[in-house]
Amino acid sequence: MTLCPPARTTTRPRVQRPHSPPDGPRRFRIAGADLSASIAVFLIALPLSLGIALATGAPLQSGLVAAAVGGLVAGRFGGSPLQVSGPAAGLTVVTAELIQLYGWRTTCAITVLAGLAQLGLSALRVARSALAVSPAIVHGMLAGIGVTIALAQLHIVLGGTPQSSTVDNALGLPAQLAHVHPAALGISALTVAVLLCWPRLPGRAGRLLRKVPAALVAVAGATAVAAFAGLAVPRVDLPSWSSHALPGLPEGPVLGIAAGVLTITLVTSVQSLLSAVAVDKLVAGRPGGAQGVPRSRLDRELAGQGAANVLSGALGGLPIAGVAVRSVANVSAGAVSRASTMLHGLWIVLASLLLVPLLDLIPLPALAALVMVVGIQMVSITRIRTVTRHREVVVYAVTLTGVVLVGLLEGVALGIVVAIAVALHRLARTRITQEERDGRQLLRVRGQLTFLAVPRLSRALHQLPHGSDVVVELDGSFMDHAAYETLTDWTAGHLAHGGTVETTGPSGARIAEPAPGPASASHSCCRPWTPWHNHQCGEELVERAASDAPERTTGLHLASGIGKFQRNTAPLVRDELARLAREGQSPSQLFLTCADSRLVTSMITSSGPGDLFTVRNVGNLVPLPGEESGDDSVAAAIEYAVDVLRVDSITVCGHSGCGAMQALLNGGPDDPPTPLRRWLRHGRPSLERMASRRHAWARISGRLPADAVEQLCLTNVVQQLEHLRAYEPVARRLAEGTLTLHGVYFHVGEAQAYLLADADEVHSYDDVFTQVLPTDHLEAARAS
Repeated sequence: MTLCPPARTTTRPRVQRPHSPPDGPRRFRIAGADLSASIAVFLIALPLSLGIALATGAPLQSGLVAAAVGGLVAGRFGGSPLQVSGPAAGLTVVTAELIQLYGWRTTCAITVLAGLAQLGLSALRVARSALAVSPAIVHGMLAGIGVTIALAQLHIVLGGTPQSSTVDNALGLPAQLAHVHPAALGISALTVAVLLCWPRLPGRAGRLLRKVPAALVAVAGATAVAAFAGLAVPRVDLPSWSSHALPGLPEGPVLGIAAGVLTITLVTSVQSLLSAVAVDKLVAGRPGGAQGVPRSRLDRELAGQGAANVLSGALGGLPIAGVAVRSVANVSAGAVSRASTMLHGLWIVLASLLLVPLLDLIPLPALAALVMVVGIQMVSITRIRTVTRHREVVVYAVTLTGVVLVGLLEGVALGIVVAIAVALHRLARTRITQEERDGRQLLRVRGQLTFLAVPRLSRALHQLPHGSDVVVELDGSFMDHAAYETLTDWTAGHLAHGGTVETTGPSGARIAEPAPGPASASHSCCRPWTPWHNHQCGEELVERAASDAPERTTGLHLASGIGKFQRNTAPLVRDELARLAREGQSPSQLFLTCADSRLVTSMITSSGPGDLFTVRNVGNLVPLPGEESGDDSVAAAIEYAVDVLRVDSITVCGHSGCGAMQALLNGGPDDPPTPLRRWLRHGRPSLERMASRRHAWARISGRLPADAVEQLCLTNVVQQLEHLRAYEPVARRLAEGTLTLHGVYFHVGEAQAYLLADADEVHSYDDVFTQVLPTDHLEAARAS
């Protein structure tokens, strides 16, 4: 009986498989981190909202209205998920002046008009301009707000009353220290101690207790102590809603009201956008990283702020802006979505209506201590070190000082002015030196050559002797038109007097001068002054050569790439490569992947020279031992990596759209035995595994593969891991526990890597590739 090979169609598994039934109707779920963060923010927002309303001279209820609307409306429709909006301290002076000039009802109408203006600015998509702000300015703004808040709350901590400005708070501190209120100081000290010690509770019990936010424990503990001890300290006093005033039609001069609308619009917009940028930096810098939190969409954030101001003004609330203090508290408390911001607004509504007797028990010194600690934490030593390393500490210091002494917008404006001055200084900082070497005059130019350096350049050039041999060494990436004309005019004059001029780059490589005729055109393209020509050097060079000699185009691309490496990359890696040349290679893993040109191993693994021992072939195949038919290249690489280099792990990496897998699917028994077909026979076990009923289809992040090609790509990774186990060195090291295996699938179009779950124990029934996440996010996903 002769067994005929199966028809081509029988080797192709059907792509369509029934999906598992849905688990049920989708439910709105709130993460525990969002719930705890909303409570922490609520505890901060409640007293701050009342205090800001009191400072502006507005009805106290207006602060609660603004806080609730900021949380619910701006939190829902804004573009910064973790930013908390509400009445802001930076708006206190502006709002107080409007109330004094036009009254409260007109101020509410101005707030509505300012919100409409923000909606218009959002439609024009002008919010992206906030990204032009230097990080040093943002960090300085946060630090300045922290200092301002901490100084103000310190007076309440000591049992006193804060003044209207930061300078007055600082000057009044000695007198306040002389009249400390013992009960207030004791409650504040207890709150600070709990805030600092709670996150550091040791042991297993400590891990359980730390799930409760420190802010909640600190305030609740201080409230309980104050209540049971009968301490005479000021407490929260929620006002009655019976006197709440709603807005009316604007009354006053049109120009004055228009100026008020413009001021509120600019102040709230700028503060909200800067705060959103700062929140993005805080989220990216916290221990868990972004954890899936999207970056702020600034135009949407501006629209959310506008909608919130329209509603707040219509309901008799204060103007709303993104508030750095509450946003920092939200991020620090571990919030992961906009649910925390919205919940904090809901808590304010419920507290204002239902929990008045309970909230009236909270001591104000405890809340002041909580806010003071948050303010101090905003002055981050890590950020100071960062801006110092980038030589922008002056910008940081000026912004911080301006925010503290003058005001938020004024401090940011001062920071912008200083940042521009620093940038201009760097742009104009050009060093020009001259020396004689080997009978030739060497003129070195370090830095960018702009019109600001033209006087010094011209003076140095004309000091060179007439008729001498001159080398001009340009060590910069930019030359503007003024400097270019100065250099070329002097060169023409110097050549006319019998001298010679050679222009070189920083490595000494000669930069060719233009010469008449087409022959030199292709060589005069790339020079330091070309940026002002608005050209594309490499492309022009290759296109010219291709038109003259198409067969040379590939070589020019290669030479251009090597030249860029020598010019840009080689200086950065030279020391590391010299060390590797001395010490030899000691890679941590053998990385076996496909030869596909779109798969850049160093990019997807964030690795550098000496990190990976890489083997690439068509289809990332691992032939079984003895089946390479005279070509033992893969087996030799495995033996060398495992026994000689002693790698810690082996990774098999497949990818989407693999041409080898497509060829396997489309191949048949009658195909000619080309070298490619002979090699692809090592992938037939993957085809058989995919068609076998003993093996369930591999899944990718909980979903079935998109098509048969993707299914084969996934299955092939699993199968090649099994082939690896057949190698004696691999089996031995696995038994010793000194080697691990990993399977990776890289989706090229999504730029997303997926890791095979439990690759050391390849499953027979459930091979699952999970999305690679940041470490803390991955731990959270496993815990869930």
